[in-house]
Amino acid sequence: MTKLKDIENREDIENLIARFYDRMLADIIIGFIFTDIAKIKLDEHLPVICDFWETLLFHNAKYKRGPEVIKVHQDLDKKIPLKRGHFRRWLYLFHTTVDELYEGERAYLAKERASSIAESMQKRLAL
Repeated sequence: MTKLKDIENREDIENLIARFYDRMLADIIIGFIFTDIAKIKLDEHLPVICDFWETLLFHNAKYKRGPEVIKVHQDLDKKIPLKRGHFRRWLYLFHTTVDELYEGERAYLAKERASSIAESMQKRLAL
């Protein structure tokens, strides 16, 4: 079995996020939240998400948004009540995508941060 490499740079993050979003948007449990309810525009959204993950994993402060991200999710929750199961599915898809592509310290950190984000978001949405 071939050893996977760790997440090493922006290109790796872009690869991870592209694969994750492909999987997530096609998912029968949560895909509709992004496509039909939030109606995300991938060409605008993905670079921001990559900046976010690059900031988390490489501490380079590319991501400039702060508390507004909570409001976006609160507004989304008003359109369709978000449930713990939605976050569990999001987390499952993220973790499995990381595990298929990468292994190592940053891959582990990405999964750890995703878990923290999911838990924090659920608390802020009072789930």
